[in-house]
Amino acid sequence: MAAKRSRKATPAKRARARTDVHRALRDHVVALLRTGHAHLGFEDVVADWPAALRGAKPPGQPFTPWRILEHIRISQWDIVEFTTSEEHVSPEWPSGYWPDTDAPGDDAVWDRSVAQVERDLRAMAKLVADPKTDLFARIPHGTGQTILREALVLADHNSYHLGQLLLLKRLLGIHRESGPRTPS
Repeated sequence: MAAKRSRKATPAKRARARTDVHRALRDHVVALLRTGHAHLGFEDVVADWPAALRGAKPPGQPFTPWRILEHIRISQWDIVEFTTSEEHVSPEWPSGYWPDTDAPGDDAVWDRSVAQVERDLRAMAKLVADPKTDLFARIPHGTGQTILREALVLADHNSYHLGQLLLLKRLLGIHRESGPRTPS
């Protein structure tokens, strides 16, 4: 059995935390990106989605779970790439931010989309958590945006659409209530 790694802060990590005056802000934004604070996080919302219902559109709803998942993926990818690469070219608005179909081609397509959302979330969280990242500096190739702004836009956008996905889960009868969330 492998030894369990200690999560205790090393002296070097404690020293970095003392010298990073924005550590608390970084930690809060990273937690917002990863778990959502007052709402369910991405992993919880997309967990256990039956393949047969990934393209289902409940009566009166304009979107399917697939369309919302892909919109989250494309939009989040665009935000992360814009934040980190001056060569990035954003998709055409609005058509480039939505898939052409109501359902994924197969389970592998859904799984790749979920995996990219998770990768891009980790990339933004890593960027925000890095004390070398100036959260307030303007992104050189932008029009006034900062890394902090882009991270908050990403979290806000995801929160909105995760709420839509949760509503679809409820309307499709596949949402399972979990225990009460403890405020942090």
